Amino acid sequence: MAAIYSLYIINKSGGLIFYKDYGSAGRMDTNDSLRLASLWHSMHAISQQLSPVSGCMGIELLQADTFDLHCFQSLTGTKFFVVCEPGTPHMEGLLKHIYELYTDYVLKNPFYEMEMPIRCELFDVNLAQAVQKDRVALLGR
Repeated sequence: MAAIYSLYIINKSGGLIFYKDYGSAGRMDTNDSLRLASLWHSMHAISQQLSPVSGCMGIELLQADTFDLHCFQSLTGTKFFVVCEPGTPHMEGLLKHIYELYTDYVLKNPFYEMEMPIRCELFDVNLAQAVQKDRVALLGR
């Protein structure tokens, strides 16, 4: 069973630019993944505005009975979030590593247009290695 169910990358406008499903249970179709990304973008923005704490960066962790949703927002407004098993450790570190892969392989790609869907083979390969390494580390504990 996969510790990570799915990964989403949302541009600063709230558009889904990358989606990868890692779990076989509860697989979503394209429309559902677009709806989830849009809903998360809106909830994240609302939480920033409603927070009583100044400088709040929005929701970073949403815990439910059957899953956890971890979010990392870059300084440019791009959001990276992963849906995983409840209690899965070190997701913040994994999200930051995914952001590094995004900056190295997507943003430095001369053929990539900002805010558009991500179609980059080097990003896909390195992302798969990072997720696999994280899964192996979780099984070793």
